Amino acid sequence: MKRIILLLAVLVVASTVIFAGGNRSSATTAPAGASVVRWSFWGGENRIRNYQRGTDIFTEETGIIVAGEPAPGTNEHFQKFLTQFAGGNAADIVQLGGYFTNLGVDDTDPSPYLLPLDQFTRSGVLDITTVDTGAIAAGTRGGVLYALPMGTNMPCLVYNRSLLQRVGAPLPNISMTWAEFETWLTAVQARLPQGTYAITDNGSTASGSAFFGYWAGQNGTPIWTGTQTRMTAAAAQQYLELWARWRTAGLVPPAAVAADYAETNESSSSLIAGRTAVCYIYTNQLINYQNATQDALDLIELPNAVASNGLWSNASQMIGINKNSKNAEAAAKYINFRINDPRAWAIMGADPGTPITPSTRAAVAGDELTRRINAYLDVAGRHASPPNPNIPNDSEFNSGLFLIYQQVAYGRVTPAAGGQQIMDLITRLTR
Repeated sequence: MKRIILLLAVLVVASTVIFAGGNRSSATTAPAGASVVRWSFWGGENRIRNYQRGTDIFTEETGIIVAGEPAPGTNEHFQKFLTQFAGGNAADIVQLGGYFTNLGVDDTDPSPYLLPLDQFTRSGVLDITTVDTGAIAAGTRGGVLYALPMGTNMPCLVYNRSLLQRVGAPLPNISMTWAEFETWLTAVQARLPQGTYAITDNGSTASGSAFFGYWAGQNGTPIWTGTQTRMTAAAAQQYLELWARWRTAGLVPPAAVAADYAETNESSSSLIAGRTAVCYIYTNQLINYQNATQDALDLIELPNAVASNGLWSNASQMIGINKNSKNAEAAAKYINFRINDPRAWAIMGADPGTPITPSTRAAVAGDELTRRINAYLDVAGRHASPPNPNIPNDSEFNSGLFLIYQQVAYGRVTPAAGGQQIMDLITRLTR
């Protein structure tokens, strides 16, 4: 099992750390006066294991104990953090997405939850002298630095190249229109064994609405522009009908089969389980997906990216400090390690995203998976635009969209009724 440090609230007081390793009963006591920093993040087994390997280096050199508190998906992670924050017991460091709206605040002001980091950049505890300016800007609001991304990434589709070659299915072009993509999926499905499907049902998942967000943007009906929605009930219906058509054609798993896979990471992926050939991920996830299978995986663009420039590059895995942290300086030292130390990146590869400093990019430059990611970025980067802001209360939107989508997938609600329900949800969250 993964060797991570799990730290309960009562044990924080006692300065006792329990290691969730092969022997759960083993425990160690933090040295008197040692700083203990709690870190709340999400990820699969590979990420957790590799984070810990880097953390071991940091702890050995600084004496600061970092207690990882992982969650399997984003919704679970943020719900836990916000609940603990309300109770005065949230982790010192919180992992974010590419925005601050996951905290339930306006993206322009994360101050209700996060501590400004400028004091640590001025003191040199947090070194941003070689950090990309775009990465600094991603975590800055109103001239105040609240977080830094551990990397940058882009959305993509990952496909199982080895599976397609074994069954004699055609390999995809990296760029396709929607019609070309559906034709290719149909050709793939014709060669797959029974019980295996061309594409994962990424129409909506319990923790994400990114595919819908992409489709809406390239369709000219973005969910949220920052001031308004351009989505319509008719457009939402069209999206639901797209996935219903693929489901009826057997290109995606039936709803009952898809429900077995949360699709939050490689540990809950139908593609890794061998049930699907294609699924939606972000480029930084390729490393952990590839490490979870012997089959060769590769990346292609989402359909219609060339015509729409609908892809985007965004901050990945931003990390900030709980404004109520009692160990803020120690937390800042750990963030500095994660951002700047090439050794941490040599372990992680480009899992958190493409590194944001020259030295850390050099640390992963020789990695074959990183070269595969960069080859995709060379193409997809030409078909990208600045991302639209997340809808207000986006965690609630993700949960609400998933419930509506499931009702349609199980045939309990028509796509037309589901489209109207999506519009009602957007209206409620944005008024």
